[in-house]
Amino acid sequence: MADRTPKEEHYALIQKPIMTEKSTKLQYLRNQYTFRVAPHANKREIKKAVEDLFEVHVEDVNVVNVPGKIKRILGRPGRTSGWRKALVKIREGESIEIV
Repeated sequence: MADRTPKEEHYALIQKPIMTEKSTKLQYLRNQYTFRVAPHANKREIKKAVEDLFEVHVEDVNVVNVPGKIKRILGRPGRTSGWRKALVKIREGESIEIV
């Protein structure tokens, strides 16, 4: 990863925002934003990445490992891969523009 710039490193950590009913509700009620992050990302890295990319002040980061689900494809059992989710609380009065 020595060939990447700091901004590219942050984009590699924060993969995409998660837009569900629950995450939208958390944005308005608690000023918390939900992101899908890299499996190796820790809280400090996530905090730094969000602060640098979106220019906000992060107060708290919670991380959850979401397990994969068992699915059936053409009658054969299979499994989707697990992923990592980060809930990021930002300072009151600030917001992140997610399109």
